[in-house]
Amino acid sequence: MRPCITEPANEDGVTRLLEYIIISGVLLVLMIVMMFTVNAVFMEGPADKLRYHAFVDIGNGVSTRIVDLYVIAPGNGTIETKFDIPDDVAGKGYFVDVAMNGTSQAIQVQGGSIRSKVAIGGIGATKGVVGNTTGAGWNVIQYDSGGFPT
Repeated sequence: MRPCITEPANEDGVTRLLEYIIISGVLLVLMIVMMFTVNAVFMEGPADKLRYHAFVDIGNGVSTRIVDLYVIAPGNGTIETKFDIPDDVAGKGYFVDVAMNGTSQAIQVQGGSIRSKVAIGGIGATKGVVGNTTGAGWNVIQYDSGGFPT
């Protein structure tokens, strides 16, 4: 008959397994947090900044086209011009609105939460400009010396 000798239980294998599971879990949570952070910081932030500056450029371009049309507008008669602006900026659409802001007129270009306003230089006090468009397709600016019905 053997003597009954009890040795302490060897728990090294279980301890290492739990350590591996805990460290893997913590690293997995950190990886998930990093995925959301990287998208916001390195992709969305620069894209929003690009969209804002592109909207300012689009607003300046539309303002220039309106002023150019005003310069050649006849005293009596109508004139119409077509122009093209980008269909989308950074993969997203946008909306262009021309309206009065108090005594001056401004062009507002907006897409999502990004918005820019550009003043129409020189003609805001003499001629009223109203309208809106999107980037899709051709856009038209019309002038009629008699005005348009509202």
